[in-house]
Amino acid sequence: MARVAFVTGGTRGIGRAIVERLKADGLQVAAGYSGNDEAAKAAAEELGIMVVKGNVGVFEDCERAVQAVTAELGPIDVLVNNAGITRDGFFHKMTPAQWGDVIRVNMDSVFNMTRQVIEGMRERSWGRIINISSINGQKGQVGQTNYSAAKAGMIGFTKALALENAKKGITVNCIAPGYIDTEMVMAVPQNVLDAIVGQIPVGRLGKGEEIADMVAFLAGERAGYVTGATLSLNGGQYMVG
Repeated sequence: MARVAFVTGGTRGIGRAIVERLKADGLQVAAGYSGNDEAAKAAAEELGIMVVKGNVGVFEDCERAVQAVTAELGPIDVLVNNAGITRDGFFHKMTPAQWGDVIRVNMDSVFNMTRQVIEGMRERSWGRIINISSINGQKGQVGQTNYSAAKAGMIGFTKALALENAKKGITVNCIAPGYIDTEMVMAVPQNVLDAIVGQIPVGRLGKGEEIADMVAFLAGERAGYVTGATLSLNGGQYMVG
């Protein structure tokens, strides 16, 4: 029977690339989303997947989402915590809302979602949890103390949860992408984009498919010896960050 995967923020950008790859690998896939109904409808129709609307920053929404997926597809074997937002600004001008929104959606969501599936994974002695962090959680970024803090928190969460569940057949890993050619990144001014690319040793932005390839490996049967790892996919940028 096919494994079941749930990808948060899975109807656009990196998330959609992950969903498409997991689906192609034969998994039954559900994608979570929060607001863009049009993108969700397109993903459902074009990829043939289940989509579930909700706010990953709200525990009860995550509970309902997991219940819906379980009822339709079966227990979740692979969880990809990909959903995230930015609310950029210099810290000395940052509002509590800017801080709280990012921590809630980017960091609290990892607890909210993982808590729903971890007991079932432990009972079945198999599971894959993959957290999508960021290069900025490793090296920091001006104007992103909130985002960098949340993404760094995901790395610590990954290591601790991996230790707790290693003997239960559950792996917990983290991917820290650099700048990827998503809609959000491509929308920045050209001069800013040129400056970003100029800092990347391989000389280009990453592709969503490259992140998806790594997720697909970590989600598979052959990745059972990889846990507690943070894999940096950034074209070498962190080495010069």
